Amino acid sequence: MATAFKQEYIEHLKYYYYVGGMPEVVKNFTAHKDFKEAREIQQRILDAYEQDFSKHATNEIVPRIRMIWNSIPAQLTKESKKFIYGIIKEGARAKDYELALMWLSDCGLVHKVQRVTAPHIPLKAYEDLKAFKLFVLDVGLLSCMVQLNQTVLLSGNELFKEFKGALTEQYVLQQIKTLKNLATYYWTNDRGSAEMNFLVDNGTDVIPIEVKAETNLKAKSMKTYCEKFKPNKAIRTSMSDYRQEEWLLNLPLWAVETLNK
Repeated sequence: MATAFKQEYIEHLKYYYYVGGMPEVVKNFTAHKDFKEAREIQQRILDAYEQDFSKHATNEIVPRIRMIWNSIPAQLTKESKKFIYGIIKEGARAKDYELALMWLSDCGLVHKVQRVTAPHIPLKAYEDLKAFKLFVLDVGLLSCMVQLNQTVLLSGNELFKEFKGALTEQYVLQQIKTLKNLATYYWTNDRGSAEMNFLVDNGTDVIPIEVKAETNLKAKSMKTYCEKFKPNKAIRTSMSDYRQEEWLLNLPLWAVETLNK
């Protein structure tokens, strides 16, 4: 039945990539359907966050908070979305930004997703403390940070390909974060030639989740991961239709919140 409404779901998902889930933005867009107004509210929210950096953080770490925050879109545009301190500033070192990163995380402005060296239970025991991805709290705010135009997003402009992956991964992480009792990590092999976008630990299984922005499902990472670790179940989420195979569930992006079912 859901397939009959597939195109409508996809259109609403694209709207969500733009509008996001901040209550004031959603309320205004629901009432007026005005993309420009939604952007103006998002920008006010971002400006307020910048002011909060100065109001509530100690003076010495405020510039570093801003540098981390403003680097996130560039970090997520990379093929490997691992956070690289050198993108913030040439020669930047982790120890110089630890407090600033902790401040952003403690305030709930960023989601930090740690890499694991092996997908075993509990995943936390296999954390690689030096490698992580950093996401903002809301996909709409992320699209505002890069000043993404609604026509580019909604029309599927070719020039938008690179950042589409970043928005999609941001969205999927947000949906996972709404589900209870799921610890979230990601995995790459030691060479960095294969990556699983997310791993979730529900206490009894480690479930790999591969994120695809469109309907092209060809990728070696899932194959590499499954051949190596032989998971009981795996999930691929994309714009393709729902399909259950023996060990792989193809889950439409618009239905990611049903993951725990």
